Amino acid sequence: MPELPEVETYRRFIDEVAVGQTITGLDVNDAHVLAVPEAELRAALLGRTITGTSRLGKNCFVELDNGRLLVLHFGMTGDIGAYRDAPDAPRFTRVAWHLSDSGLNLAFIDPRKFGRIRLADSAAAYQKAKKLGPDALQISAAELHEKLSRRRVFVKPLLLDQGLAAGLGNWIVDEVLFQAKIHPERIGNSVSEKEVGALHAAIQLVLTTAIQHEANYRNFPKSFLIHAREWDESATPGSDAHTFCPRHPKTKIEKTYVGGRATYTCPKCQPAPSPS
Repeated sequence: MPELPEVETYRRFIDEVAVGQTITGLDVNDAHVLAVPEAELRAALLGRTITGTSRLGKNCFVELDNGRLLVLHFGMTGDIGAYRDAPDAPRFTRVAWHLSDSGLNLAFIDPRKFGRIRLADSAAAYQKAKKLGPDALQISAAELHEKLSRRRVFVKPLLLDQGLAAGLGNWIVDEVLFQAKIHPERIGNSVSEKEVGALHAAIQLVLTTAIQHEANYRNFPKSFLIHAREWDESATPGSDAHTFCPRHPKTKIEKTYVGGRATYTCPKCQPAPSPS
């Protein structure tokens, strides 16, 4: 599923190939991904110049010269691409925008069609309408502490709540909690101010590392928990060492479920809270 790092990579791609270009055509191959009537989308986009891009959590904003935004949410399998000729369009291209000067077409790709394309008057209006918190890269440690301190809920579901901070997905939260040495079933208001400082630093570390590597987890540091998520052995080729804690090589990473979500923890680094 595209998370904040993937969406930031998509945003940078759009920024590189589309900013300064005028939208001269629109192909809708599957209207299922439209959250706005096609005629309205067509009227809002055709003849408009793309002036910039921005992002809030998992939402990518394409800024238009009249101040409005094209909003791209990539769902579970969405991606972005570009092509010149129709036969070269990526498979599962649902919508494409023709760009004036480059001759390129920008493609919204989505095999499972859970992504959505919208329009918004501003990022602030969209954030309010969708009840999104601040971007996870922008939230301050003080704001994070204030939000956690008011809640008697497990910290993992809290961090997954897009109303608290936008952009944190399941594997990211597991990684953040591992780096901060906090168990996912700690109650939000039990996390001390010092621990929130470590949590905030871990959010920055995990997200900036993922963005730096363009969300290719195989290139993440060996010190990251993500290699234990049953995906690959690239960090420790030819062995099962990736299923053990990178800090404590004799401690097996455990898989449980918290709030219905698959959750990976180190029982030594992240001690379970005592029963209340």
